[in-house]
Amino acid sequence: MTVLSADRVVALDGVLEPGWVEVADGRIMAVGHGVPEHADLHGAVIVPGFVDLHCHGGGGASFDSADSGECARAAAFHRERGTTTLVASLVTAAPDVLERRASVLSELAADGVVAGIHYEGPFLSPARKGAHDPTLLRDPDAATVERLLRVPHVRMMTIAPELDGGLDALRRVREAGALPAVGHTDATYEVTREAVRAGARVATHLFNGMRPLHHREPGPILALLDAPDVVVELIGDGTHLHPAVVGHAARTAGTGRAALVTDSIAAAGMSDGEYELGGLGVEVREGVARLTDGGSIAGSTATAAEIFRRAVRDSGLSLEEAVRMSATTPAALLGLSDRGAVSPGLRADLLVLDDDLGVRKVLTA
Repeated sequence: MTVLSADRVVALDGVLEPGWVEVADGRIMAVGHGVPEHADLHGAVIVPGFVDLHCHGGGGASFDSADSGECARAAAFHRERGTTTLVASLVTAAPDVLERRASVLSELAADGVVAGIHYEGPFLSPARKGAHDPTLLRDPDAATVERLLRVPHVRMMTIAPELDGGLDALRRVREAGALPAVGHTDATYEVTREAVRAGARVATHLFNGMRPLHHREPGPILALLDAPDVVVELIGDGTHLHPAVVGHAARTAGTGRAALVTDSIAAAGMSDGEYELGGLGVEVREGVARLTDGGSIAGSTATAAEIFRRAVRDSGLSLEEAVRMSATTPAALLGLSDRGAVSPGLRADLLVLDDDLGVRKVLTA
């Protein structure tokens, strides 16, 4: 048995100041208020381990590699920095390449290294392609969608609903038990509303890779923000979104429908320099990743812990709100009822943070 104590414990039913958490056999046994006589660790804040819905790699390793060891290193990089549950995202590639990469990740998901697979492409709008190879984008034909969904442990697929077959593809993803997501889309407000009716549950990095909000044609952003069953991803790295936009979107959707994500690439945790994403050259300068050709933002170099700290320090979110967006909401979206909060009976995926909300210690079940 281990007892952790902290100045503040962000528990499921509120913040305990001070508080403690008792852990045994990989489970949270009890949570309480006060300072116990015998505590093995004292920190500033205890929160649940972060759950990242959208991650391409980190620590110099990429989930696109189709190399099991490299993919495991990417997951380990983020785990050591506070992401105790992670969905591995794949960028656009040819269907046979995606299938091969997903098969590697599927084995890692079976072993609990990652929580599943997210196909971010190839069914994306060329007009909102971002850092995806435009030569490999395609309409979501039924055969290809079915082929990719056959790989075990697929958690999510991003689709631009205005493409030919887009709405049918969203319905098929839902029927397969995965999360249909809308992203990299030039859809109108009306088409996006149709996508929501077709079963869309996620907005892939809201605002980024989307037709912008306009007062006469609100486009996908407003439609997704207003949809009660859609969780909106927000890349709160300070580059993709202004901190005020993160706070406003969180208040508009509610923290039960907003999830902080990293969208991090292999360059996360690495020095500035030249990298690759989906076969495209990427240049990282001052921590910002952009395509060498064209300058489009190419994912982030942030960790979930850094984005959590920004949400509190820069976007004005409370610790409780940031915890819901970084752990509780994404865990619930994935159907992982055994994690995402500090509460008795759940997995002991816990983080001990310092006064500056930096990660001091990571515990995993």
